[in-house]
Amino acid sequence: FSSLTTVIRAKVVGKKLMKDGPFGTMRYTVKQMKMYRGFQIMPHVQYIYTEASESLCGVKLEVNKYQYLITGRVYEGKVYTGLCNWYEKWDRLTLSQRKGLNHRYHLGCGCKIRPCYYLPCFATSKNECIWMDMLSNFGHSGYQAKHYACIQRAEGYCSWYRGWAPPDKTIINATDP
Repeated sequence: FSSLTTVIRAKVVGKKLMKDGPFGTMRYTVKQMKMYRGFQIMPHVQYIYTEASESLCGVKLEVNKYQYLITGRVYEGKVYTGLCNWYEKWDRLTLSQRKGLNHRYHLGCGCKIRPCYYLPCFATSKNECIWMDMLSNFGHSGYQAKHYACIQRAEGYCSWYRGWAPPDKTIINATDP
C-alpha cells in the first residue's frame, strides 16, 4: 500500500449521489470501526467516494447491512475507492486475512506484488512476490490472497508465507501477537 492509502473496517450508514463530474460520484457515509492504515493522513473516515457507475469502476456498497473492509486512496482530503481497490464484506474475510490486517501485512510494505496473468512469470527484483490468483480469474478472492501474505525478510527478499505466523525470526520486525 502506498503512503496515501487508507484501510478501514466500516459499516455503510448512508449514501448520496453527488452531481459532480459528467457521471456523478456516489458518496457513502460510513461508521468507521477500525483503521488499519492511513492514520497520518486521515485519522477518521466519514465519507467514501466512488464513481456512480460500475462501468467506470465504481463500487456498490449496501447501506445498513454489512461491515466492509475498504481500501482507498486519499486525494485532496477525500477517500476514493473503486474496483481496483480491495474491498470485501468483513464476514467473508478468512482468518488469515483478518490476522494479516492486524499483524502481518505491514511487514510487506517494502514489497511489490506483481500480478501474473499468463505463464511464465518471473520476479524482476528481490522485493517482488508473484501473485498467481489472476491466472484462475479469482483476483482478490483467490486462494493465494485468502491464505498467504507477502512478507519481507531481513535481507530484503520478499516471499509468500501461509497464514499469519512468521516462518522464522529473520522477518523484519516480526513479533508473535
